[in-house]
Amino acid sequence: QVQLVESGGGLVQPGGSLRLSCAASGFTFSSAVMSWYRQAPGKERESVARSSSTGENINYQYSVKGRFTISRDNAKNTVYLQMNSLKPEDTAVYYCKATTWMGDYWGQGTQVTVSS
Repeated sequence: QVQLVESGGGLVQPGGSLRLSCAASGFTFSSAVMSWYRQAPGKERESVARSSSTGENINYQYSVKGRFTISRDNAKNTVYLQMNSLKPEDTAVYYCKATTWMGDYWGQGTQVTVSS
């Protein structure tokens, strides 16, 4: 059974930092493309960052480039999203997604709120 469990969300002031984690199980993590998405109230879910299976190829949404960093530890079956210089417009539910040969899988999401 595939499971993706996000953690690390919370309330942070503008300019602050958070590190999200997504622990994966039930599939071969080292072969999966891992991504972070987010969905703000009233908006569509959007891609934030994407990592190839080895971590060598990484892509970011333009609005988070230079502020967010996606990384993965294939030994721990975990993908991370380090978020720095957070802005109120980063407020959203953040989801991790695994793209595998079996299909796509999503976590339950973790809330990130950036507010003073």
